[in-house]
Amino acid sequence: MAVAASSSPPFVQVREKIELTDIEKKIFDRLLGTLRHFGLQNQLRVAGGWVRDKLLGKDCYDIDIALDNMLGSEFVEKVAQYLLSVGEEAQGIAIIPSNPDQSKHLETARMRICDMWIDFVNLRCEEYSDNSRIPTKQKYGTAEEDAYRRDLTINSLFYNINTNLVEDYTKRGIEDLKSGKIVTPLPAKATFMDDPLRVLRAIRFGARFEFVLDKELKEAASCDDVKAALAAKISRERIGAEVDLMISGNQPVKAMTYICDLKLFWVVFSLPPKIEPAEPEGCDRLSIAYLDATWNLIQLVGYASFSVSGKSTKNGSSWMDEQRRLSLYAAMFLPLRETTYKDNKSKKNPVVNFIFRDSLKRKVSDAETVINIHHALKKFLLLLPSLASNEDFQLTEVDWASELVDIPVHSKLRVLTGFLLREIKGFWRVALLMSTLLYEIDSTEDLLNKNFQLDKLKDAFKAAENTVIQLGLEKVWDIKPLVNGKEIMNVLELKSGGPLVREWQQKLLAWQLANPSGSAEECLEWMKQTHSKRLKMV
Repeated sequence: MAVAASSSPPFVQVREKIELTDIEKKIFDRLLGTLRHFGLQNQLRVAGGWVRDKLLGKDCYDIDIALDNMLGSEFVEKVAQYLLSVGEEAQGIAIIPSNPDQSKHLETARMRICDMWIDFVNLRCEEYSDNSRIPTKQKYGTAEEDAYRRDLTINSLFYNINTNLVEDYTKRGIEDLKSGKIVTPLPAKATFMDDPLRVLRAIRFGARFEFVLDKELKEAASCDDVKAALAAKISRERIGAEVDLMISGNQPVKAMTYICDLKLFWVVFSLPPKIEPAEPEGCDRLSIAYLDATWNLIQLVGYASFSVSGKSTKNGSSWMDEQRRLSLYAAMFLPLRETTYKDNKSKKNPVVNFIFRDSLKRKVSDAETVINIHHALKKFLLLLPSLASNEDFQLTEVDWASELVDIPVHSKLRVLTGFLLREIKGFWRVALLMSTLLYEIDSTEDLLNKNFQLDKLKDAFKAAENTVIQLGLEKVWDIKPLVNGKEIMNVLELKSGGPLVREWQQKLLAWQLANPSGSAEECLEWMKQTHSKRLKMV
């Protein structure tokens, strides 16, 4: 396999106490000020990931406050009143209701303090009926009861704001953190049946910290009851969000390998019925192998070369982050790139589209980008021999786009590559890299057995990439047409646009790519002559 789960836990340095930043001190001072202002006896505890990360010496900006004897919504109201009394304004107060059917058992209150979002929940202790893991009764719990209801021991630690002490009620949290183990506080199956999403969280944290998954945890995660609960009880949006965090994390291959090894791959990436061709045996293993090869090759090539510096997406993430995320999805789903299914209207669609839109509930644009990358691979595979050698003579079998214009032999590679890059735009390096994998690795057996040399793949990719750059096509999609639609209509003596205008726009673009130094006047003259010849032949 591409990645094997380590059998021995790592040595982890864990701090003896938590050092607060200035911002954290200010936030906690305001919370303690609220207690004093109203004469409250509550214990305020920071729960979970913030405590874990601070003990590991990592920055964390996700502060969750656990309250005893009070709902988060009640305490947030008091914090807002206190802030007003000291001349500060409460910001962004929101209440997120519980949803037991989706294993979200607690109401969460949220507000901004010192420009940081803080979540407030009550400590909980739940009672269950014999045939359901959805709690029939919830009541305020003790910190110890709440700790045992957490997903993992390393996430069950508290930092008591009142006493400035770390509290380890399971008596295992700090020990497992130091020894690098992923363990559930209660029996693993009960923990996962309580909230099956915890299976994916265990995998994500195991991969992120390179910790070892507990044996009992792995057995529970792969059992049929837990798999069925994960598929039926957890919303696809929550599953997709966890997978996104894994793919965007520091160990995406390890995370996906855990999912595969625990027989969860097709639970997470569920397929529609009656796919064509049928799912090949070992497709999940092949998916991990492609992901592993792509990830390692990207590291070798240097991912900075794949990004557009300084560009951001609408949600604020960098262009590099988006390219990295979607390129890894594209790599993982390479074995399914030719697989289709019929929708309710009997229309054939790529199965990758179903995975993104139905199984993971990701953005439509994610599916479109990955499918576009897959479509570009066929064309890149035809161009690769010529791109690697920078020679046009190998393009005799490539005929797509060649009908647009009589392309001189010496310009054919530039024209064909230019059209392809305009289709795939900023993801062209991703598609080129994956087509290099497909071209250079002789068989799936070689891929699965890692019977290939990464350095050779890197050299092949860099040779093709350099040709694209030498041809001046690195951002060819930004090239403005020399001739506009109105000028085309004048030559064709048309009163309105239509298919003929679009056809000539493509022909003129091909001429422009074949003649990178050509002027608008020369391009227009060529069009007039070509159109005139065509009229005479009619």
